[in-house]
Amino acid sequence: MPDQDDDVPAWQRKTEGESRWAATLAVLVIVVLQVVPLEHWKQPAWLVLPVLEVLLLGVLVVANPFRLNREERWLRNGGLLLTGLLSLATAASAGWLVFRLIDRSLTDRVEILLSGGAVWLTNVVVFGLWYWEFDRGGPAARAHARKPLPDFLFVQMQSPDLAEPDWEPQFLDYLYLAFTNATAFSPTDVMPMSRWAKATMMLQSAISLALVILVIARAINVM
Repeated sequence: MPDQDDDVPAWQRKTEGESRWAATLAVLVIVVLQVVPLEHWKQPAWLVLPVLEVLLLGVLVVANPFRLNREERWLRNGGLLLTGLLSLATAASAGWLVFRLIDRSLTDRVEILLSGGAVWLTNVVVFGLWYWEFDRGGPAARAHARKPLPDFLFVQMQSPDLAEPDWEPQFLDYLYLAFTNATAFSPTDVMPMSRWAKATMMLQSAISLALVILVIARAINVM
């Protein structure tokens, strides 16, 4: 007799959980982008948040190194705290960039474009982490199928016959969502279903649009 779970898509049933390494690599990329600007090394206070982020990431990796399926509250809160610290550092970098664009202290086109690109990319990855952390309660809750209704409707959910039987959304799917939202300034093939998802995507689009306009305008102005 076939297992009844065979007829249920993987994203709707309990699974072993996704690997933690894609999200871990994304966090490390953000940390690197935070400390790359030379100005940050002249002000040691800039390094406080990256150091805290790496320490917290290390604790989370040691506590749950392979599959994201443990639902302990402290692990959940630790993941949210890490994403919050990444967001705070990204906001500080964005504010620093906007201030330097407004006061015209950035005069080199290459530096303007590189700094703007780094902040824009960091913003994309941070929002990808937020989508990943909150969709249906986060990666561990998704592994245990705690919430049946999705906050984000992926194509594979709408057309399960066109997806692999074990398909379920993982971090790269949410990173793709964040990237397309930041470039198209609107949903593409992933639809936000809940109000928080719509509000967060709207906020990301607004931030991305403002960064692009400021950076390009300043780069053209110094030509």
